[in-house]
Amino acid sequence: MKLPRFFSSPWLWRFLVVLWFGTLYWLSSQTHLPSPASFEGVDKLEHATFFAIGGMCFLLSLRLAGLAKATAIAILASVLFCGAIGGFDEWHQTYTPGRSGGDVWDWTADLCGGFIGALLAFVAERWLRRD
Repeated sequence: MKLPRFFSSPWLWRFLVVLWFGTLYWLSSQTHLPSPASFEGVDKLEHATFFAIGGMCFLLSLRLAGLAKATAIAILASVLFCGAIGGFDEWHQTYTPGRSGGDVWDWTADLCGGFIGALLAFVAERWLRRD
């Protein structure tokens, strides 16, 4: 299946990163978030999943623009990006009533999500660059 060209545009993925960050900021500003599941550690799974999406969009924005060509550098960039945003998110939550923030395990899940997102980005990039 041939995808429309705009899916291969780094600008689309940059826009999605900004949208992802805005959504994260909004979610972190909520005093209470309902959880769809109630097993121990579900919040870590939610963090990792959300940050995998952000890490994938971030890395696709770099790779499709011809930046971060080396695999190790690209993965490191995604993990560092997710780590910085995850740190900001944890700090932001410390100022949100009803939220604790500052959870190193949430931040660790953010880093893991960034790594998973980087791996997914390589698969997506190969698919997007097909002719």
